[in-house]
Amino acid sequence: MRDAVDRLLAQWGEQRPDVDVSPMGVVGRISRTSALLDKSIARALAMHGLQPGEFDVLATLRRSGDPFRMTVAQLLEGAMVTSGAITNRLNRLTDKGLIEREIDPLDRRSVIVTLTPKGRVVLDGALSDHVDNERFLLAALNPFEQDQLARLLRQLLIGLGDGWEDTPPKLLTEAPDASVPPA
Repeated sequence: MRDAVDRLLAQWGEQRPDVDVSPMGVVGRISRTSALLDKSIARALAMHGLQPGEFDVLATLRRSGDPFRMTVAQLLEGAMVTSGAITNRLNRLTDKGLIEREIDPLDRRSVIVTLTPKGRVVLDGALSDHVDNERFLLAALNPFEQDQLARLLRQLLIGLGDGWEDTPPKLLTEAPDASVPPA
């Protein structure tokens, strides 16, 4: 069987046989897979009145454990999005009654975000459906293949600087820090 990326690779093979485009096969498939997964996940979460970014915020609060509270700075760190994006998400979630925001009494410059009881109910229902949807999305792979793919993707992510303890990698367009010698 062939996929859409195979067609692109064949076209490059005809037009530029002198260039090894095999990396496009991996990166292209990861990109296309991501786009297809994102569409399906968005549809499943929409049944709960949530957008994927909103689900991410609620899930981050829920995973933090009781009392399901974090500062905006902690949410930003966990979600790795811009402050503008998190503000928009928090505004929508507040309007829906799924979170509450309050000024930190110990640091008036900081805002604490708390998952409301309604937010917890919505998130817990969405989570079950979300995991069922992901299970369906991966059904083309048997459990061994799913585990193998997870291990390979973990290895790739770590190689790209996205390990558990790592900070987000610098963009390739950023100039290297001259004060840090190359590894």
